Amino acid sequence: MLCVLLLRGRTTTASELIDGVWGDAPPPRAIASLRTHAFRLRRALGPGVLVSEAGGYALRIRPGALDLAMCEDYEARARRAKAEGELTGARRLLHMAVELWEGQPLAGVPGPYAESRRARLEQWRLSLLEARLELDLELGPHTDAVSELTALTAEHPLRERLRTLLMTALYRSGRQAEALGVYTDTRRVLSEELGVAPGAELARLHQRILRADPTLAGPGRLPAGTKAVPTAPPAPRPAQLPAKLPDFTGRAAVMDTLRERLLLAQGTVMAISVVQGLGGVGKTALAVCVAQAVRERFPDGQLFVDLIGHHAQPADPAAVLGTFLRALGTPPAEIPEGLPERAALYRSVLAGRRVLVLLDNAHDTAQVRPLLPGSPSCAALITSRTPMTGLDGARVVDLSIMDQAEALALFTRIIGDERAAAEPHACRKAIAACGYLPLAIRIAAARLTTRPAWTVRNLTDRLADAHRRLHELRAGDLAVTTSFEFGYTQLGPSQARAFRLLALTYGPDISLAAATAVLGVTAQEAERLLESLVDTSLLHSPEPGRYRYHDLVRIYARDRAERDEPPTGRAAAISRMQDFYVASAARVYAMGRPGDRLVDHLMSTDHPGQDFPDARTALDWLLSEADCLLTCAQQGAKSPESGAVRRAADLLLVTRDLVESGTHYLQYEAAARSVGNAAHLAGDTAAEGRARLALAGMFPVARGQRQADDEARRAVLLATAAGDLTAACHALNVRGVVAIYQQRYDDAEAHLREALRGFRADDNLACVAGVLSNLSRVHAATGQADSAVALATRGVDLRRSLGSTWRIANANCWRRSAPSATTGNGSGRDPPTPGWPRCTSRRTTRPRRPPTPSRPWRSAPSATSGAAGRS
Repeated sequence: MLCVLLLRGRTTTASELIDGVWGDAPPPRAIASLRTHAFRLRRALGPGVLVSEAGGYALRIRPGALDLAMCEDYEARARRAKAEGELTGARRLLHMAVELWEGQPLAGVPGPYAESRRARLEQWRLSLLEARLELDLELGPHTDAVSELTALTAEHPLRERLRTLLMTALYRSGRQAEALGVYTDTRRVLSEELGVAPGAELARLHQRILRADPTLAGPGRLPAGTKAVPTAPPAPRPAQLPAKLPDFTGRAAVMDTLRERLLLAQGTVMAISVVQGLGGVGKTALAVCVAQAVRERFPDGQLFVDLIGHHAQPADPAAVLGTFLRALGTPPAEIPEGLPERAALYRSVLAGRRVLVLLDNAHDTAQVRPLLPGSPSCAALITSRTPMTGLDGARVVDLSIMDQAEALALFTRIIGDERAAAEPHACRKAIAACGYLPLAIRIAAARLTTRPAWTVRNLTDRLADAHRRLHELRAGDLAVTTSFEFGYTQLGPSQARAFRLLALTYGPDISLAAATAVLGVTAQEAERLLESLVDTSLLHSPEPGRYRYHDLVRIYARDRAERDEPPTGRAAAISRMQDFYVASAARVYAMGRPGDRLVDHLMSTDHPGQDFPDARTALDWLLSEADCLLTCAQQGAKSPESGAVRRAADLLLVTRDLVESGTHYLQYEAAARSVGNAAHLAGDTAAEGRARLALAGMFPVARGQRQADDEARRAVLLATAAGDLTAACHALNVRGVVAIYQQRYDDAEAHLREALRGFRADDNLACVAGVLSNLSRVHAATGQADSAVALATRGVDLRRSLGSTWRIANANCWRRSAPSATTGNGSGRDPPTPGWPRCTSRRTTRPRRPPTPSRPWRSAPSATSGAAGRS
């Protein structure tokens, strides 16, 4: 734990510590173990050193207390001294840096984080040794360097830089034959171990030794009478990285991850990191910031290119290689024509050099592969909207939108602390309207900075209209729409159609089965299309089989649908979606209510719905799709298409189990009111009656009897006028239950008897059983013990014949709570008040009561469910 905290040098979260200490197999009580370790560290380190902050831990140590920081400082000072020609001072500083190392780095420290850092630190130590030995050879003690280099090459036989230095030291010590022998041995080892030839630098040194190049003698050591041959100028050190954004904010954890991966360079394998994500999510800004942070570790240069991968004509790799080779000092006349030849020369030029290559906005793997260095001393950082599959060894970071804290910090940094502090709520609304997308936040904040008369509220008002939001998110040459446009224009016809049509759905996300219905294709074709949209970052897959748009991408996709999709195509897609959800929810309803014929009286659909192996799976589907189902009902209320409102009303009736979950109570009520109002405006009495029935059945009778009865009364009138016997009978049942709770037993008997006649005429046995149970409650409350037991028994028998297991228990509960024929209503006491059932058991239990009105999210009994008769 101490190792992780010291090497990260920042606040480290508990999850990061668990990953670093235990990796993929943490103990069951990892958090408790961390706290124990933290307690022991505090006791060992003293007060004020280990602190808890931001849900994690951090170390507060004085400057110079960490040898790692001292070594980095020595190396940076040595690099500056060497650049200024102070070779002796640079050598002294590197010697001090090397002296800080004792044995193996992090020796004895366990854990996956220590293992990965141990290898990186060892590579760093070797690079420091090489830099110091190179200065040793420059300043003269060649003989002393030979013994040290001989031991190091034996320990690291595949490290060509060490062998280059050893050959140079031997030659300058007058041991030419031994220097040539080192090259021969190197070629043999590389061929046997890796199947490759020595690099360009080693090969050139071999040729110079064979020619007895006088310049190899070193400074001031030319043989007498030998004329110095002008040496070639040092290779150029390109510094092509763009400037870091001055207001770059957040992304601390991702930056640390990328920095650590890039510093794997100079190892045995080249470090390749890929940042992928949606256009405008800040990939380039992040990559440039990381590259600028590690540029000192790549002293031989940094290359940068925008590959314009989102354009219709991405950058040609051959042309990019030509640009890179010229930047690396290759004369234009020596640059070959073909792509393979240029790539080979490019790798040769970079061999043994420490260069960082930033490839921005890559199109695909084929474009990137020729541009990758071949030397393990180099590193490559790639950004792309599409997955870079096929890049062996590449580490991928999937960059998502900012969290609220990061987004607010970015917005505040651009508009200024004073302006943000004056309207904190408006600032939060602004970044939410931007979908927490960095590009959108930058544009919105930039508009504010150029309009000092505006308040943040003015901006949020402009962004509130979804139809104009993308138009408002423009500033100069920056536009969110442009970022999405590039991705959309690259889609094939079927991909573009899927991108447009799926955005027409109002749900927060969409399942593969629902998407298949919307698109009107096979499941295999739908999955292929959706996954291809995920690959372009225009769609996100939060879990297998589910897909989601970013808010701004959805707005753009709907705008494209209005422009590019004919009205008939849009209407057909929405109709297929409604059919799918109604048919699937009807299956769930029927599986949970054997014998209930409500599903036989729904508007016919062209989609059979989703299959479910059992009732448990069906109910799980209903709850997982709750948001999509209820937004589908809302969408149907707003649709001008014929039959859309009726489908929405049907959907509400077959999803009424969602009311009982409590979680979706308010959303269900809002949908039912929208459908009822839309049906009233359209003059659709049948749909309005069913919407009123949905409202009547959802109000908890303990706090909404009057409202429930009023909605049920209107539902009866509307359903009767429309000839909808099923809805009228269900509404009458609700009125009967409400009357029981209000102790209006004559009214309850009348309503329930009328509902019973209708259900029997429809042969709806499940609802007949429910009404019989409710009638039993009326008779129990009015002292009619014999008939109460008889009615309840008939209800139980019907439930049993239908196989409705849990409803049998519900009906049995009322039968057992009814007063017996021999004891009347219970030893002369008043009849039991209708309400929650009293299920007798071997221990005394308190009667369950309806939830309090102030907690609507709890599971609430509805007028058509619970002990009131779950018909």
